[in-house]
Amino acid sequence: MTAATHSPSFPAGTDLADSADAVLLGLDPEQREVATTLRGPVCVLAGAGTGKTRAITHRIAYGVRSGQLMPASVLAVTFTNRAAGEMRGRLRTLGAGGVQARTFHSAALRQLQYFWPKAVGGEVPRLLERKIQFVAEAGARCRIRLDRGELRDVTGEIEWAKVTQTVPADYPAAALKAGREAPRDMAEIAQIYGTYEQLKRDRGMIDFEDVLLLTVGILQDRHDIAEQIRTQYQHFVVDEYQDVSPLQQRLLDLWLGERDSLCVVGDASQTIYSFTGATPDHLLNFRNRHPQATVVKLVRDYRSTPQVVHLANGLLNQARGRAAEHRLELVSQRETGPDPVYAEYPDEPAEAEGVAGRIRDLIAAGVPAGEIAVLYRINAQSEVYEQALADAGVPYQLRGAERFFERPEVQKALLALRGAARSGGNDPLLEDLVDLGSQVRAVLSSTGWPGEAPAGSGAVRDQWESLAALVRLAEDFARSRPGATLADLTVELEERKAAQHAPTVQGVTLASLHAAKGLEWDAVFLAGLTDGMLPITYAKTDEQVEEERRLLYVGVTRARLHLTLSWALSRAPGGRASRRPSRFLNGLRPGSAAPGSGPAAPPGPRKRGRRGPALCRVCGKTLTEAGEMKLLRCEDCPSDMDEGLYERLRDWRAVQSKELGLPAYCVFTDKTLMAIAEASPTEPGELSMISGVGSRKLDRYGAEVLAICAGQELDGGDGDDA
Repeated sequence: MTAATHSPSFPAGTDLADSADAVLLGLDPEQREVATTLRGPVCVLAGAGTGKTRAITHRIAYGVRSGQLMPASVLAVTFTNRAAGEMRGRLRTLGAGGVQARTFHSAALRQLQYFWPKAVGGEVPRLLERKIQFVAEAGARCRIRLDRGELRDVTGEIEWAKVTQTVPADYPAAALKAGREAPRDMAEIAQIYGTYEQLKRDRGMIDFEDVLLLTVGILQDRHDIAEQIRTQYQHFVVDEYQDVSPLQQRLLDLWLGERDSLCVVGDASQTIYSFTGATPDHLLNFRNRHPQATVVKLVRDYRSTPQVVHLANGLLNQARGRAAEHRLELVSQRETGPDPVYAEYPDEPAEAEGVAGRIRDLIAAGVPAGEIAVLYRINAQSEVYEQALADAGVPYQLRGAERFFERPEVQKALLALRGAARSGGNDPLLEDLVDLGSQVRAVLSSTGWPGEAPAGSGAVRDQWESLAALVRLAEDFARSRPGATLADLTVELEERKAAQHAPTVQGVTLASLHAAKGLEWDAVFLAGLTDGMLPITYAKTDEQVEEERRLLYVGVTRARLHLTLSWALSRAPGGRASRRPSRFLNGLRPGSAAPGSGPAAPPGPRKRGRRGPALCRVCGKTLTEAGEMKLLRCEDCPSDMDEGLYERLRDWRAVQSKELGLPAYCVFTDKTLMAIAEASPTEPGELSMISGVGSRKLDRYGAEVLAICAGQELDGGDGDDA
């Protein structure tokens, strides 16, 4: 790797006070051009990993150290408190600590609080920290009942309307024109929106969007106040400019006035928040608005290996639309690394187990757990990876979402399931329902969960997916333990909940692709890459599909060294392999055709990952149930299991479970122990052929299991010693 992003801010022996040029040392030619172009409008088109924050902070510091910029006259704005804090820290290190680096909302709030008495009089209205409570009250006043998910989504619609400067009466037409997937009838949302605004006015409160709106209003109406701000702030820097909303752009225009001392930084290929009102149009139109602007392109990628960068470039080469026309071709500055891994699995649990196994290998090879991430499209996908990592003994942490078992809808469901289990046969809800999966569906339906997935995205869909995961878990549990009751399932759920609350310090990050923006790791696993998930099903228009492609691009460019892309052909073990890898990988993954290279191949058997039918080793019948496929026989066919061996294996598993502090099934499930007792393997190869005995468990437990099968007495100790 070159020194451009990892050298110290100033080389050893350099006295900062002696020369402003010291700020420029270590910058590449393009970064240096950004840093030294201090006059007039500047547009920096910065690809992922190209050191944009370094370039703009050194630009500000160079201007301050050279005397061309007064620290108090510079305002740098970005979109998150984390990014603003990082910028302030870098500026302090570079000797420009007096510069203001804030979010749009933070900067506007300071100005609003200062000028309110002069512009309006009296005290500034109180800031509403959590608007969702007011939205709920507004809905109630309109006699529109909203559940928790709808509350969040309607609140999101109100926020979108406000940042796009849409008043309640105009919301339905604006939402239709923008192709919004509204969570409720648009007229109802407009009614709730209007009532919400009235509630705030009645109680003397404002929300975060009002902060921007009111500041814009004051600066438009009071030219004296606008001039006072323009006198103080004479130079502006805007990071992540592709995410600017129309309202934020209006505020920026008012800050600037007739001046053009503005530096913007962005990448249209990383526009993934259009649902919040963000648009890359301001970035793409910058040269039209400022014909004399200096445009600098940062394409030297210091983050990722050539292999990762090649894949990222390949993704964008297939993109369409206006943002794609301005894509940047990245050039890696790092040494060569491993090729991206493409992994196909028969089902989702196998995919999660495969990812967890690969993560264990990386950690064993010296990659810190905190430098590994698993990224997925929606938060509801986290559960299977939480479980797989817990089973593998790998610590993890969730970013941007609650742990699966801590989600309110899941907690409510567990409470209902425990209540139904205590009622037993006295619960009329469960009359005539013998199948465990049907019982769980009935209990969840009584809490308001619909059996069919809701249309669109957002909190309602995430909530539905979380509870659907509980239903699938119950179905899988019933297949593995015929005759299991609802009470058995609740015990299993509590064990799983306990297993997933392992310490998470420096754990593997689990996050949605949206939540991963702005972050990076040594190793990234992009999971669940199937058509229907990425692009998501409800991405209908070309523009929406292209934003999904950009979302995958953001995911790919989070990886520094190791990158794995995976998908599953079916949801559950034994399911029909009807899924297809994401269309975005066509022409990029080995063996796939590039888009438009010829007629699509008809659906048919796959060469990779397709398994032949599993046959009963007793009667020859095709097996379809996961438990039967593990045993390689029908449940009703006679078993030649060694009962004594099975009991010895269970006793051994109990000891392992206690020593490791894990539920017994995390060592081996009952079905796997039955399969071992039936096969009585004598060597590692035979043991590895049994379903449920992967390479990790073979390495950890194989020697002891084979010793038990041979009738030997164990001396004690743990499986790691073996």
